[in-house]
Amino acid sequence: MFVSVVKRQDQTEIHPDVLGARVLITGLSHTNGVDVARAFAEHKTRLVIQSADNAPQFTALVPVLADDAQEMQLYNETVASSDAAVRLAQTAAQVLGGLDVVINLVSITREDLFGRESLEDIEDLASEKLLAPTLITQVVGNRMRVTWSEGLILNVVSMPAPETAEEAAIAGVLRAALTSITQAEAKKWADDAIRVNAVGPRALIKTATDGACLSGDPEIASLALYLASKYGRQLSGHVFDAEAVKA
Repeated sequence: MFVSVVKRQDQTEIHPDVLGARVLITGLSHTNGVDVARAFAEHKTRLVIQSADNAPQFTALVPVLADDAQEMQLYNETVASSDAAVRLAQTAAQVLGGLDVVINLVSITREDLFGRESLEDIEDLASEKLLAPTLITQVVGNRMRVTWSEGLILNVVSMPAPETAEEAAIAGVLRAALTSITQAEAKKWADDAIRVNAVGPRALIKTATDGACLSGDPEIASLALYLASKYGRQLSGHVFDAEAVKA
């Protein structure tokens, strides 16, 4: 008897309907999104990965992903402009003959938070970090609509858990901006069965009574697979809480 979800020995869920999907992952690095990339590679997807990471740890990861995936192409360069973001989305769709899943990984470090004292500074940070994934969402959504393809776009924003009221305020602005983008894009593409969801930072300083949230790459990878599978086809416009464990 066939089952819709199978668990491997390491307890990672296998979703048969994700096998062979055409997947674009942007913003991957050896410190952000490794489990996400491995989860989709292990589902024998056709992968296009964008990364500006030249660290030895990432160099060692690339052949592992390539061996697991059905096929993989790596764009090892920075998406430094609006035009570059649009070109990346268009190129990935052309290379794979369309896209079924897009995951944009956005990493915010403590260095990014330094010196962000005014609301304008924080809004500039949000614009800087969310511009590329927003443009990619729009380009891919339009491509999926034109080709009558159902699909998932997941934007994942990771940042260290807030330790001060100032950092909590920054997380709040980032999460509000991400929520606004997610809900607007989800509504825009809803009639075309194109789902847009996000994972965003907690906007609160952690306390002992806080509710559960995603913690680290493995849980985000499990969520991404779930949303990409048939189980996630009714979910769009949602922003899930995550607590980054990296500084």
